Amino acid sequence: MGIESMGLRESKKQETRQLISDHATRLFIEQGFEQTTIAEIATAARVAKKTVTNYFPRKEDLALDHHEAFTAGLAAAVADRPAGESALTALRREFAAAVEQCNPVAGFAGPAFARMIAESPTLTARLRELHDQREVALAAALADITPADAPPIAPRAAAALLGAAHRLLFQRIQELTLAGEPDERIAATVAQEATYVFDLLATGLEAHPPTKA
Repeated sequence: MGIESMGLRESKKQETRQLISDHATRLFIEQGFEQTTIAEIATAARVAKKTVTNYFPRKEDLALDHHEAFTAGLAAAVADRPAGESALTALRREFAAAVEQCNPVAGFAGPAFARMIAESPTLTARLRELHDQREVALAAALADITPADAPPIAPRAAAALLGAAHRLLFQRIQELTLAGEPDERIAATVAQEATYVFDLLATGLEAHPPTKA
C-alpha cells in the first residue's frame, strides 16, 4: 500500500470516528447519556454496532472524546517547556492560553454538554478518573526533573497540588457554564481566579527545579 493510500485510509478512519462521536454527542444531549444505547448511536451514524465499539471501547469515551489530550496535557506542558522554565510557570502559561482560546479540554464545552456531564453519574465518575490519570501522568513527568536527593514523594506531592488546582479551575469553568455565563465572561473570570490559585502554589512549587531535563 502506497503512502497516499495509507493517508487516505487514515483520513477515512478519522472521519468515521468523528462522525460517530458527533452523533453520539447529539443523542447524549437530546436523550441523556444513561438513556442512550450504543445501538442507537450506530444507527444514527449508519455504521455497525461493532464499528462504534472498535473506535470507542468505552461508552464514556464517546462523550469525553478528548480524554487522551486531557490526561496527557499537563505532563506534556512540563516535558516540552523551554529550558530554564519551572514546571509551575509552564503550567500557568499553558492554562492561560487554554482559557484565552476557550479550549474544550480546559472545560469550555457549552451549557448543554456541561449539563449532560452533571446529570450523568457515569460521566461524572469517568471525569474524576481522567483527572486522577492526568495527575499520575504529571507526577511521572515531574519525576524526570526531580533531583536524586529529593524525597521520593516529591514529584507526587507537586503533582497532587498542581492537579488539584487544575481540577478546581476545570470545575469552576463548568460551574460558570451551567450558570449561563458566556465563554468570554467565563474566560475573564477564570483568568483572574487562576492567577490567585497559582499564586497560592508559587512559594513552594517555584522551587521545583526549573532546569529542563
